[in-house]
Amino acid sequence: MALSTFPPISKLVELSDGTHYAYAYAAASHSKPTFLLLHGFPSSSYDWRHQVPALATRGFGVLAPDLLGYGDTDSPAEVEAYSFKRMSDHLAEILTKEGVRKVIGVGHDWCRWSMQVKSEVNGDVENDRGSGLLSSFCVWHAECLIALTFISVGYNEPSEDAMDLGSTPSRPQTYIPITNKPQTDAVNTLTKQTFGYSTFGYWKLFATEGAAALLESHPASVTSLVYPTEPEAWKTNLGPVGAAEAWVRADTTSPLPVWLSAEEAATHRKIMSKKGYTGPLNWYKSAIRGVDAAHHAALPEERKRVDLPALLVVSDRDYITRADMQTERTAKWVARLRVEELSCGHWVALEMPDELNKLLEGFANEVVGGVDG
Repeated sequence: MALSTFPPISKLVELSDGTHYAYAYAAASHSKPTFLLLHGFPSSSYDWRHQVPALATRGFGVLAPDLLGYGDTDSPAEVEAYSFKRMSDHLAEILTKEGVRKVIGVGHDWCRWSMQVKSEVNGDVENDRGSGLLSSFCVWHAECLIALTFISVGYNEPSEDAMDLGSTPSRPQTYIPITNKPQTDAVNTLTKQTFGYSTFGYWKLFATEGAAALLESHPASVTSLVYPTEPEAWKTNLGPVGAAEAWVRADTTSPLPVWLSAEEAATHRKIMSKKGYTGPLNWYKSAIRGVDAAHHAALPEERKRVDLPALLVVSDRDYITRADMQTERTAKWVARLRVEELSCGHWVALEMPDELNKLLEGFANEVVGGVDG
């Protein structure tokens, strides 16, 4: 939560469409670039608590918003409000308000989500997780960017297709999918065949109308699910279809990982309890329902390709947004790509903050003239 996590440098502003955003902002010193830090699900700018002070102390500019639905920023109930183009426009307007012309965009998790698995029989099977916010920001506001850093997940080109989650007798579909994409049921089957476990089963829970209430009623269980004691737990507790729902409904908990203190976990629960899970889960529903499909359909092919310098930071123990999937997919669309792999799980900024900070600073030195070490 920007206003309480970074009180000396936090702001709350009203944008031109009436949306209120909270963010932390520290201006850059002379010749240093500004990092735009975009958090993932489920948190807020609090995810960047190890990066904001470290980078600001080194003279870099830092702008870390609570994204729509999170923390001190507005949390609309309508799924359509979570158009990735609309949220990209919001980011551009915030930069304009602060007089920041260009930034190094940094996105973790939901700021970009895609998957690609390869079947020996059927070839590539791709399942787009929406355009993602950092990818979308690159497409719609490339003029605001010096370079890109994707953490855990890489670039995903915009798609005009919604996702088809399929249906079950107890969970009928509540929307009409745009076709031409494989059902997530099929993708989960294929990932199980390829990796030995399914990777995106929890999306089926997150797409349901009752998911927000379920997560809100079991906060300690959600903490254990999201921040497992060991990363391998996601192979059984998050990825398989039905596993996440079963975990939360049973109010299951596990010890915190060594890199997350009890105080930090309590702060995270407090942040998520402020406005609940309706807004955060609307990011998933927006992608699933193809809210941005019309915008993406109008994009020419060349607008989907990235010619900016890009850094992809993956980890060898991330068993949902796997390093092998992210690297191959991103390389198809990003011409100037550098890949770094760390030995940790999904939460790179929390698990290996010093290593990530060094990578961010080093990357800035490479892409921005006049940046000192």
